[in-house]
Amino acid sequence: MIDCPDPRGLAAFYQELLGMQRIQDDDHWVVIGDAPDRPGVAFQFAPDLQPPQWPDPAHPQQMHLDVAVTDIDQAEKRAMALGAHKLPGQGSSFRVYSDPVGHPFCLVALDSDLASSDARLG
Repeated sequence: MIDCPDPRGLAAFYQELLGMQRIQDDDHWVVIGDAPDRPGVAFQFAPDLQPPQWPDPAHPQQMHLDVAVTDIDQAEKRAMALGAHKLPGQGSSFRVYSDPVGHPFCLVALDSDLASSDARLG
């Protein structure tokens, strides 16, 4: 569950980024996932959200998703087009971003042995 001031808006960002479907959609609660009978990601209305400020520990990240991708450059272009913002910090196989609300997440390159199992994200 992710707190945010606009559950529908942030759910739409992650729905596109992760290739998921809308499972539940209420004014203050939205859930996305692979299917209604599987675990999903929920977005809860939080009007007074204090967004994290990566990498400042005085404003903790609150949550952090690692999104596995086959092509990190292509996935970065897609994430940025959806409204992500690049944050400081990266390694040879990952890059750090914030979603439109400010929650950090990483795009993580799959190694070549796992790449064939991922078709949606990279």
